Amino acid sequence: MKHKLKLHKVPKIESIQEMVFNSAEVYKEKLAMEDLQEYPIKKVTYSELKENIIKFGKALKNLNLPERTHISLIAENRVQWSISYLTLMSFNYVIVPIDKNLTESEILNIVHESDSEAIIFSENFSNVFAENKSLLKRIKYFINMDKESESDDFLSMKKLIDKQEIGDTTILPKINPNDLAEIIFTSGSLGRAKGVMLSQKNLATNLMDMVSMLMMYPTDRFLSVLPIHHTYECTCGMLCPIYSGSSIHYARSLKTVAEDMQKVKATIVLGVPLLFDKMFKKVMKAINDDKKKSFLVPKLIKLTNVTQKLGIKDLKKKIFKELQEKFGGAIRIFIVGGAAADPIVAEGLQGFGFAFLQGYGLTETSPILTVNQIDNFKNDAAGLPLPSVELKIVNPDENGIGEIYAKGDNVMLGYYKNEEQTKETFDESWFKTGDLGYIDKDGFLHIAGRKKNVIISKSGKNVFPEEIEDQLNHSPYIQESLVYGEKNDKHDEIIAAQIVVDAEAFLLLSQEKDIKINDDLVHDTISQEIDRVNKNLTSYKKIVRFYIREHEFEKTTTQKIKRYLVS
Repeated sequence: MKHKLKLHKVPKIESIQEMVFNSAEVYKEKLAMEDLQEYPIKKVTYSELKENIIKFGKALKNLNLPERTHISLIAENRVQWSISYLTLMSFNYVIVPIDKNLTESEILNIVHESDSEAIIFSENFSNVFAENKSLLKRIKYFINMDKESESDDFLSMKKLIDKQEIGDTTILPKINPNDLAEIIFTSGSLGRAKGVMLSQKNLATNLMDMVSMLMMYPTDRFLSVLPIHHTYECTCGMLCPIYSGSSIHYARSLKTVAEDMQKVKATIVLGVPLLFDKMFKKVMKAINDDKKKSFLVPKLIKLTNVTQKLGIKDLKKKIFKELQEKFGGAIRIFIVGGAAADPIVAEGLQGFGFAFLQGYGLTETSPILTVNQIDNFKNDAAGLPLPSVELKIVNPDENGIGEIYAKGDNVMLGYYKNEEQTKETFDESWFKTGDLGYIDKDGFLHIAGRKKNVIISKSGKNVFPEEIEDQLNHSPYIQESLVYGEKNDKHDEIIAAQIVVDAEAFLLLSQEKDIKINDDLVHDTISQEIDRVNKNLTSYKKIVRFYIREHEFEKTTTQKIKRYLVS
């Protein structure tokens, strides 16, 4: 089903190398990126970015690292991570970005499995590599971002760059956009890492498509919050701004996001649902704790919703200026990805004058497949397909829900050294996403859940656990939940849920009612919340058993629960 997209004209590019040097030529002395904390290379203009890339690339060539060499990269979000990434792209190396939150054994395994011959890393990982140097026999060079001097074990990134004389773009190698450019290791269904192979063409196609649907400008200031090794933050939060001539500002931490937004007057922030959920809860708590605001704000939202429909778009920002200022006063768009956004949170933030948009994609698709547009969106949908993307729904049920298949130049080359899994993931030229959903009459994609998570009820009907979890998580007493199928005494599949309670909500309940918090209070309160949710569910979807967990669920980089670890 095709929908008429509202598209902006954007520069055509074939590779990331072409993109970064085009931007360096156009935007020259404009700020490209900066760190909000101290690092050896803290801030660069577009001209300085170009200079650093050329010098670092020359240094790597002088180390006799030939083109196509696999090089691992692991660090916090920072300018030097982006310089390293863009250098490796520009000099025709194969990048292996590694999640900084992995365990030591997982990091070493990826370095080994990826056939890397060099590693660029921050000081936080120097002990890991120093202690395991003998195990990494293939590694020829260890390059430390933070050391100002070299040692027998480690080279200094800063010194490698400083030792080089400035060169020009004539030393850049010719890029074949279809060649392997990046291997991103992502968790498999059983926790086994899969190496997703992406080309520069995959990434360039996705960049052009995204910006044509959601225009970004040289005046935009991105606050980088999410882990940069992940393709969502890397493509959308780093490559997109560079392509558009915007500036990137690397946040100090998740705890300082609000302060950092104020400091840089951020215009665009990418996040996962959990980040925006917490943000919205804090805002609503502050409003509800103030009797005057709790009375006035809902009325003002209704009023400005009406004026907005009449074409008066700036009134919300003026009326809710105080709230806007808490986030820097310049936010143009909040973009959510990694998982489905809560429509209540979306509508809530929009009610205060923030543009709040969600998209959908996977690492295997570079990553974006669909996105909502500022003047063309649905809060309960994952968006419209990008111009180069084709989608189809396979084996739909009576409600039109089936597996989402995708096709386009942004779809990966395959899984590294895993032909069998690559074959299983493709149906001829169609990529099988493993997600279930449907496309509505307006062409918007709606996600129902992961195919592997579906519970088959006794009546043979499909139950999507994500749907039930969304309802559970609306409870003020539930911090997070996981719904799954469990066998009862008759070996029938029933719906069960594991619940992590919101400690702060129970503390408030205790203070308000002057009662002690104990196991019975927690159990009875959650039981009532389960009953409330069950009233809104058809009989085969009702939760039959629930368990209260002491600890939060272990999560992925994009804050999805690692379901395979939960029994």
